[in-house]
Amino acid sequence: MSLISISSLKEQAGEVPLIASVSAQLQARAVKTTKGGKPYFDLVFADATGSLNLKVWSDTPLHTEAENLPLNAIVRLEGEWTQNQYGVNGNGVSWARLDDAAIADFLAGDPVLRKKQEKDFQDISEMCAAMVDPRLRRLAEYFFEEMGDRFRRTAAAKKNHHARRGGLVEHVAQMMRSSVAICGIYPELNRDLMVAGVLFHDCGKLWENSYPEDGFGQIHSRYGEMLGHIPLGIELVNKLWNDLMEAGDFGDFTNSKPSTEDVRLHLLHLIGSHHGQLEFGSPVLPKTPEAYALHYIDNLDAKMEMLRDAYPQANEVAKGIYERVFPLAANLVEPLGEFSAGE
Repeated sequence: MSLISISSLKEQAGEVPLIASVSAQLQARAVKTTKGGKPYFDLVFADATGSLNLKVWSDTPLHTEAENLPLNAIVRLEGEWTQNQYGVNGNGVSWARLDDAAIADFLAGDPVLRKKQEKDFQDISEMCAAMVDPRLRRLAEYFFEEMGDRFRRTAAAKKNHHARRGGLVEHVAQMMRSSVAICGIYPELNRDLMVAGVLFHDCGKLWENSYPEDGFGQIHSRYGEMLGHIPLGIELVNKLWNDLMEAGDFGDFTNSKPSTEDVRLHLLHLIGSHHGQLEFGSPVLPKTPEAYALHYIDNLDAKMEMLRDAYPQANEVAKGIYERVFPLAANLVEPLGEFSAGE
């Protein structure tokens, strides 16, 4: 039986049963009831590549094991897997606890994803180091010094896009590349401010979507639940900024333009407005060229990631047409291929 990741399972499972095993960590367990009154456990398992919901019915032998399996336990799931518009289904599933060597290998993460995230973090560091404004450059350096490890194990969301350990690094890196490219097209955009805005726009998610050092289950934080990542991001940047001011790291920029206070204010505006609409959680609407650009770059990267995930999971309802995958708004159509002149 082949051992694959959760993301590979979602890509390969379809109407025909897939026989495979997956190493995963129990992230959550909820007791639910069907419309007919039948109770079941809804278990959430996770690995470095994503999460998987598994229903365990009360009339199956696995139900007692599911009740007694401790949270954060790491197991190997084996079974037959199918997938429809509602997600992945496991049939005849069993599990076994992993030994120490297998656990260490599991916690190291998927090697392909780990290599990608290391490259993404390197790109982020290089683009931040290239900022001309020494205040924004030093702020980024200080952020990496104080929060770098936590940043590298944070997800960009709880679900829908980049919802995995290190997903925020992937999201920020791609957004930063897009921002640098767009700044070459729209000269009215401040490149340093765009790079810093991308780095810090979701930094509050270090308390909303972070992971422990030894697991793939997102941590539930009172700060994340009660405040949300936008207020937390504003507070974090203010804290880092004030630390640098008090330590004299910013030096004397009395005659520099723009003023230090203007730089801080514009950066905070990007964090506060990046959702683009009040009803989507932004306390203020975008009011600068950088704020508009950041909002659309953020939305674009999230949507492209959703599409990237959706095609392998969606069932083909007709040739080249795929069932809608939440949260996308409609059915998908097979993309146009690259031009080939043929023979």
